[in-house]
Amino acid sequence: MTSLVLTGAGVSIEDVAAVARNAGKIEVTPAVIERLVKARQVLDAAAADGQQIYGLNTGLGANLGTTVEGDAGAFQRQLLDGRGAAVGNALPTQLVRAAMFARIAMLAAGGSGLSPHVFTALVNLLNAGVHPVMPSLGSIGAGDLVLMTAVAHTLIGEGDADYQSRRMPSAKALTMARLAPVVLAPKDGLSLINASAVSVGAGALALTDALSALEQQQQAGALTMEALGANRTILDPRLHAARPAACQQVAAKALRDLLARDEAPAPTTLQDPLSIRCMPSIHGALIQAIDHARLAVEIELNAAADNPLVLADDSLVLSTGNFHTASLALAFETLGLAIAQCAAASAARFIQLTGSTRHGLPKYLSPVGGASAGFVPLQKTVTAILAGIRHKANPVMLDFLPVSEGVEDHATQTPLAVAKCAEMIVLWRRLIALELMAAAQAADLREGLKLAPATATIHAAVRAHVPVLEEDRPLGANADALHAVLADGYWRPALHQIRLV
Repeated sequence: MTSLVLTGAGVSIEDVAAVARNAGKIEVTPAVIERLVKARQVLDAAAADGQQIYGLNTGLGANLGTTVEGDAGAFQRQLLDGRGAAVGNALPTQLVRAAMFARIAMLAAGGSGLSPHVFTALVNLLNAGVHPVMPSLGSIGAGDLVLMTAVAHTLIGEGDADYQSRRMPSAKALTMARLAPVVLAPKDGLSLINASAVSVGAGALALTDALSALEQQQQAGALTMEALGANRTILDPRLHAARPAACQQVAAKALRDLLARDEAPAPTTLQDPLSIRCMPSIHGALIQAIDHARLAVEIELNAAADNPLVLADDSLVLSTGNFHTASLALAFETLGLAIAQCAAASAARFIQLTGSTRHGLPKYLSPVGGASAGFVPLQKTVTAILAGIRHKANPVMLDFLPVSEGVEDHATQTPLAVAKCAEMIVLWRRLIALELMAAAQAADLREGLKLAPATATIHAAVRAHVPVLEEDRPLGANADALHAVLADGYWRPALHQIRLV
């Protein structure tokens, strides 16, 4: 795999996914190192002139007024030990890699003053596959420093790390990877941890998942329209030009492409239920929410979000609030609501598909009839999944308390907002799998139905993993199998990739 070259700009969510999930490696241009050297020189000069610099010669938080006496480098070690307060289950390796890469990308912008040798050591740590064991609980979104201490501790040879799929002391992992512990200069410890790298890295991965789930949702929706004989005049581009709201034109075009054929079948109804008729509006709102969250994440990936911030070109070191991620938290709260809306529509279509004979389909999509349960028991499963999504859609970014003697009296809960959004995507994809199953069954049962080329491909992909229902059987196992295919990248009909604005 080709290495990703970091220049200090232009990093995307796809770059994060490549490094985090595909073991991608990174290279750094000489210009980045030059930028780091210059920023470090400015920082050292300011300290030598006696400037008070937060976290270098002062304490942190409520200890802001405390002057650091003696070895400022040794204080960085104390700073890390004092903030190693994270608890809970360790984050998965892909999230740790995402956080490490996110921090490297941010540091490459050159505003931290981090010693270049420490930056290089962090790059080498990621490339070598040494992954700090990072507990998951402890950040309230005013920077993820409590979580990021795990990275800094591993760099200096302390704490635990995962290496070659084994957990071991970091010092041993470094030795096995032929790396040496680093020595921290003044402010290096704070520069490593005082950023929202966990939130940003996790957000990038959640967005890549949301994009793939959206494509699958469009495919499920198109197959449902086929199976129900929906009135596809709702996709007429003139209708969406008349009210060009929230990317619904993009969503409508994607559905038109999926349903395209030489001759469209006659609709079975004048107007379909809203979960079908309003699909472009619902999906369009989600596309806009994904696009907004992508912008928020990629701003963070390519920005200097440090406190204090080194403005090398102006030879200044200034305190900031750039680590605060209110816009990022809000973007993921909004994305969660948009996902919940889309998931609710998918659930409603499943009920339409599997319910009564109103659409000219056999009751419960059972070909044998009588006392056969068919697909109707899965309506309970759909309802339970949707309830889980709705619960996670409740906002959390206002749930904080003043800490550090009131110095930190505002927070964003960004890690929690991102985490619950990622969990919603997992549940949403389960609904997509269930809609695909029901739509494929309905398509098989609708007499004389000829699918469009794209929807025929979607139907075949479902049937490659879920056989047609001929008599009652445990459908939960089929739903699990199809969900695994959708989630693990083995879903092949990439028929229309939506490009966000």
